Amino acid sequence: MATATINSTTESLDKAEGVKQFEGTKAGVKGLLDSGITTIPSIFIQPPDKLSNLRPNSTARPGSVVIPTIDLSGVNDSHLRSTVVEKISCASREIGFFQITNHGIQVEVMERMIAAIKGFHEQPADIKEPFYSRDFRPVTFFSNVDLFQSQAASWRDTLQIKLGPSLPELEEIPEICRREVVEWNENVKKLGELLSELLCEGLGVDKDRLKELTFTEGRLMVGHYYPFCPQPDLTVGIISHTDPGVLTILLQDQIGGLQVKYGDEWVDVKPVPGNIVINVGDIFQIMSNDEYRSVEHRVLANPCHEPRISVGVFFNATKKDSMYGPFPELVSPEKPAHFRQFEYADYIKRFFTKELDGKTLVNYYRQ
Repeated sequence: MATATINSTTESLDKAEGVKQFEGTKAGVKGLLDSGITTIPSIFIQPPDKLSNLRPNSTARPGSVVIPTIDLSGVNDSHLRSTVVEKISCASREIGFFQITNHGIQVEVMERMIAAIKGFHEQPADIKEPFYSRDFRPVTFFSNVDLFQSQAASWRDTLQIKLGPSLPELEEIPEICRREVVEWNENVKKLGELLSELLCEGLGVDKDRLKELTFTEGRLMVGHYYPFCPQPDLTVGIISHTDPGVLTILLQDQIGGLQVKYGDEWVDVKPVPGNIVINVGDIFQIMSNDEYRSVEHRVLANPCHEPRISVGVFFNATKKDSMYGPFPELVSPEKPAHFRQFEYADYIKRFFTKELDGKTLVNYYRQ
């Protein structure tokens, strides 16, 4: 027993030192790869239980069967809108993920955004280093938001920009992606407001409910960069997790790697040119009183020599001192509240002080 304790302590010390050294480079995973490594450092090797199910079950249904693509072209037609609402509501209740097409954002805009994020991450380390920080500044560059809380690090770097309620000063945004970030924010704000309406209509609550609660204002963008991983079977791009916000709008390139948990299976969310991925966040599952589902998803480590790029925008509330819980109109004697009321500031604090792994926020507030 004593020997086991000593070994465990030694491993913890080794990991802490490895994390400290990695963080000290301020160059992220891309910096490791540029240094010429051919094996990944031990801090990135996932525990055996995480590695056992990294690849999808060979009998799993294709992701395209599970995760629907919904055409938004009819949202401004009073006769067609109800059909769109029904499809979005159904997807949000059953799987919590869907793709959208005819969403109003030009393909050229999407391609420019992907290229701009790629351009930022592929700059020399000394140009990116001034942005490297774990403080919640308007613009930050880092690797692994939960680096100091997680059992093992994941193989990705991130540029994070606070988009709303207002953009940072323009000179704070890296010049290489400044114009594209401004353009993307304008487009994603409109799309987020539309999706918020459709999702509320699908619950039978007032379409402006999320907007009134400021959930269309608190937009946070993450530009993820997943470089080639020399040992993709030993780590992940992002560990299995759920998102804390009300909804997430995700732009992904054509490399692939995003998977969603469907029952006991993992299914691929295959990239489709021109499509955008949408998923329900934890707080919307809570406010919908379990009508909508926030489901676990992950990204596999990238085995391709071409990097994978994705741009996610999380929609969060800006009223940090407000109380949240299930919408009153969704609570009845037949279906009592499944969650207790909580302060939003407490909710966000819990998210950023825990490991990304799992779905603890929903479970924590369940009653």
